[in-house]
Amino acid sequence: MTHFDPLDMHNYRIEKLPKREKTKVQKILAVIGPVLAAAAFILLSYVFKFQFLQSINPADLVSDAAKDAFDKIGAEAFSRNNHIMLGIFTASIILWMTEAIPNYLTSLILIISLVLTGVLPEKNAYAQLGHTVMWLNIMSFVLASMLVATGLAKRFALWLIVKFGKNASTIFISFLIINVILSVFISATTAKAAILLPIFMVIAAIYGATGGENKNKFGRSIVLQNLLHINIGASGFLTGSGANLLAAALIGGAIGGKIFFSDWMMAMFPVMLCLMFLGYILALKVFFPLSPEESVPQIEGGMQRLKDEYIKLGKMSLIEIRAAIIFIAILTLWTTDKMHGISPTAVAFLGAIIALLPRIGIVKWNDVDIPWHLMLFSAGAYALGAGLDATDLPLLSIKSLFDALGIGSETHFSVLYLILTGVMIFSAVFFQSKTMRVMIFIPIAIGVANRFGFSIISLALPVAFMTEHVYVLPFNSKPAALLYETGHYTMSDTFKFGFTIMVAAWLLNIVAGETWFRFLGITPNGVFGLF
Repeated sequence: MTHFDPLDMHNYRIEKLPKREKTKVQKILAVIGPVLAAAAFILLSYVFKFQFLQSINPADLVSDAAKDAFDKIGAEAFSRNNHIMLGIFTASIILWMTEAIPNYLTSLILIISLVLTGVLPEKNAYAQLGHTVMWLNIMSFVLASMLVATGLAKRFALWLIVKFGKNASTIFISFLIINVILSVFISATTAKAAILLPIFMVIAAIYGATGGENKNKFGRSIVLQNLLHINIGASGFLTGSGANLLAAALIGGAIGGKIFFSDWMMAMFPVMLCLMFLGYILALKVFFPLSPEESVPQIEGGMQRLKDEYIKLGKMSLIEIRAAIIFIAILTLWTTDKMHGISPTAVAFLGAIIALLPRIGIVKWNDVDIPWHLMLFSAGAYALGAGLDATDLPLLSIKSLFDALGIGSETHFSVLYLILTGVMIFSAVFFQSKTMRVMIFIPIAIGVANRFGFSIISLALPVAFMTEHVYVLPFNSKPAALLYETGHYTMSDTFKFGFTIMVAAWLLNIVAGETWFRFLGITPNGVFGLF
């Protein structure tokens, strides 16, 4: 029997993580998921008939298909495509949440369903795989692979841990800093998780936590804090994730302009730091306070092992220096996008091409690790969003909801701000795709702003800032699913910690809307108009 070395980073590669056993509830959900999904699709698409209130204004509709349907049936009923889209949407959510089948397979099923039912033409449905944000994700995985292949990411992380990780508290701070810096360059949160996982797993083992039955508060804290930082870090930068770029593109199209990298960073970087430090404090002081015994290494010579790993890397090689130059150049182009107008995706394209060039490049194509099953999952989410957009289902639904709740044209800005940002952030508990939430709720925010006469930026951008809060439950995001497999924490642990941060993030967004966002001109008179 091969001896398992808990301090060997190679033991914590993604493909070597043990497959977590499903709980009884999860197994039941996986069995009934397809039945529930099929029933929801049939009932919502072909059995139930829904009506709108009479106040729907056809001028507010975006898609030609929805306008044509409105002309034929008036404001009193969903069109056939509205019903089918609602059925496909609900069935997809059920399959994603119950994990009855792999998420990429659910995406493939919903894409062909949109085609066969006539909701989307084939060209539009299949074209989502070539979406701008898809290309950014692919290029980001190329650049992340360059970091891994050259050892630059490992060198930086080990250096920071060895240099400043003198005790448990400074180790957590070190990972916070690492996540902030990686978030600037890597727009794929899964890639960040893959880079950092072996390092924080080794440190967890040093402090006596190897997962499974050997859980402790240090292990819970380091894994859940990294999960939080991986996602929250992405919120501070336009290029932090493809979903951010998609949100900016939707808002830019609505205002006839652009949301720049520097604009997004100026607004969200301070908020991001506040949330990350809040997570650090809550983890160590409230949810996972360390006993004196848990605050010291449990494996003798463990930290020395990390120092030895760092020493093995030797001096910084020429290829690492070239990789660093590429990333500095990319960052420079991103932060100066107002001056040259080159999109973040185009900049990532250029960086990836240079990295892959024969002889003068840094990484070979065979060394690039692109998780195509995740790409297919994302393509399905984009196709679902395209279907929602084509049928105007989100806009029609929110208008009817507002009418039913008595929210009229005299509604105060604060009410709309609280509802839209709240729905966006708390919907992350139920959804499995940031992209899908963006494609549903950003058009709604734009439509609501237009309807009530407010600036699109004032409502849509704060809603977009709520995109990255996908850390409460394992199915909420790919990094959440990945880190749950480490066995270091339970569903209860991640829910209590994550939901608390989620509530705090919403409240901080409200405070920022009244103060910092108002100073920047995002919310013209603040949220409540107190100052």
